Amino acid sequence: MSQIEATENQIMKAKIDVPMTQKGAYGAGTLTLNLLPGALGVFSFFLITAFGIDPFLAGLLGGLPRLFDALTDPIMGFITDNTKSRWGRRRPYIVVGAILSGVFFALLWQLDPEASQAYNFWYFLIFSMIFTIGNTMFATPFVALGYEMTSDYNERTRLMAFAQTMGQVAWMIVPWFWVMIADKDLFPTQAEGVRELSLYVAGACIVLGILPGLFCKGLDDSKLENRAEISFATLWTNLKAVFSGIRTVFKNGPFVKLCGATFLVFNGFQLVASFSFFIIVFHMFGGDYGATGSWPAWFATVSAMTTAFLVIPIISWMASKYGKRNAFIISTMISIVGYSLKWWSFDPSNPWLIFMPIPLMSFGIGGLFTLMMSMTADVCDMDELSNGMPRREGTFGAIYWLMVKLGQALALILGGLVIKLVGFDPGAASQSAETLIQLRLADIIIPASTAALAIIVMWKYDLSEDKARAIKAKLVELRGEL
Repeated sequence: MSQIEATENQIMKAKIDVPMTQKGAYGAGTLTLNLLPGALGVFSFFLITAFGIDPFLAGLLGGLPRLFDALTDPIMGFITDNTKSRWGRRRPYIVVGAILSGVFFALLWQLDPEASQAYNFWYFLIFSMIFTIGNTMFATPFVALGYEMTSDYNERTRLMAFAQTMGQVAWMIVPWFWVMIADKDLFPTQAEGVRELSLYVAGACIVLGILPGLFCKGLDDSKLENRAEISFATLWTNLKAVFSGIRTVFKNGPFVKLCGATFLVFNGFQLVASFSFFIIVFHMFGGDYGATGSWPAWFATVSAMTTAFLVIPIISWMASKYGKRNAFIISTMISIVGYSLKWWSFDPSNPWLIFMPIPLMSFGIGGLFTLMMSMTADVCDMDELSNGMPRREGTFGAIYWLMVKLGQALALILGGLVIKLVGFDPGAASQSAETLIQLRLADIIIPASTAALAIIVMWKYDLSEDKARAIKAKLVELRGEL
């Protein structure tokens, strides 16, 4: 190899590889992306116990902002795809959105336990809507930025693996919020614990959330054509373009498969997410919360640590060696084995066995977002080749996460229905043996079944590495360097 060829290869590798500084910044954003909903989920429990909100109204406070989210995500995707600025299409929104998300998350939880239920309901609902706008302004362009930070098939997986590893730190921390808020040595009341902890979460999210907007780089804006004008004068035209873009996205077969598989794996997991807590408390410790102690928190934390430091690196290696589709199928099969082992792991005579299925179960969620985020980036290239510019990373990201959010809302509803159907009585000090057996079976059968269905959905996914590289070469031919 000549010196010139060696130099050209070094230059090409430098353009393909995402610098560690940018990977770290994008990972910090992924941590923020996980920490906000994780904390929101924990704190929402205390709307009932600490602030006196009726359970039905608390359910509305959880559901209505998600419906609002369903409107704002695609609109924000269209806006960020078509933005023209000296700082790029994504970065200004990420910085402003991170600040707004943090500020309004903190304000959201400054409820007054002495105020009337009506006041707290409307206060929380209004600030939830405002927080949702700020979070959408951060999350949608942030996800889209990750799709375009590199055009290389395998580097996309390495970037997402690194980011998801950092994102798992949120799930190592969040379970301990339950323990901290209930600790009277830390906070005199639950309400005070929620209000104070929300300030720390908000501060961390602002600091971490702005980093990708400051340090990460996406595509060269100057080479992108056919972008719509974003202004009040073009509002109606742009709204029609939003729905047109959504229709185009759903005509993309590989992307629809990614959404379907994600819906099945993630929401099968989410549907039974709370079941482990009830099984540990009532099956292993007979309903004695004092004896249960911090076992549920350790179960969640060890799951996140295993996902971050063991599973994600293995999945990244499998994707490079066997391809992303095959890595997904293999990791999902392994998770089904892990779910099955839960029947023997919740043993009242040996609590340590609860950690036995975790390394295998974690392949499900660990593989899901690492691989799906990487494959969605490949789909964006395919879409440009089929439909031309503007590139629609924002729209694809918005629709993908919209499916996740809507499915998550459905999982919360169905999870409560399953608990009711098995005869679980949340007010009782103990549960019947029949109820606990049915709950344990549901905890295994539901996520294992949805994971199996996801494998079927992805079986004929055909955007392989060879095809992705051919698409990239064609795009380079059509419009120059990616």
